[in-house]
Amino acid sequence: MEGKTTPFSIIYDSFLSKITDDMYMELTKEDTHKLLKELLLSAMHKFEFPRFDITDYAFYTEKITTMPSIDGKDYETVVKVEDEGHFNSELTPEEINILATYMIVEWLGQQLATVENVRMKYSGSDFKFTSQANHMSKILTLKKDYEREGFHLQRLYKRRRKDKNGIMRSTFGIIMEDSPYTKEGERL
Repeated sequence: MEGKTTPFSIIYDSFLSKITDDMYMELTKEDTHKLLKELLLSAMHKFEFPRFDITDYAFYTEKITTMPSIDGKDYETVVKVEDEGHFNSELTPEEINILATYMIVEWLGQQLATVENVRMKYSGSDFKFTSQANHMSKILTLKKDYEREGFHLQRLYKRRRKDKNGIMRSTFGIIMEDSPYTKEGERL
């Protein structure tokens, strides 16, 4: 495989650093990565206009071995080695952060969709129980906040680029050049 890649584990680590869920500590590494993979694959579709091909990912790496032969011909063998997943592009920290933020949105959606939130619960006088509706409302509010945060991060991402000196520059001039409006405000 040529070029640089970004392992999914980097995005998983960013996501896990943003949440607190003891469930992930109780699971095996394989089970945790399976759940994180599902969250990432769902979250990818929320990233509207990435500067890399978001559909170009794989769950294996190709290893090429060359074996010389007696007759002077080299024989190449391609072996696919399964991995935890990776993008076939080198993602920026900003792109990783956007994906991790949308993974939180998906994770909060899972929290809302659990049967525990909709099942009627009874408690005795010894137990204090807060309203399930209030709890769900707070999770929904938090989910909307993260959706707004993801949208904001994408807006920043689209409106700036790093120049050859590594300085962030506005893309406003480029956006206006591609505008369907003329300078007089008339539609083309």
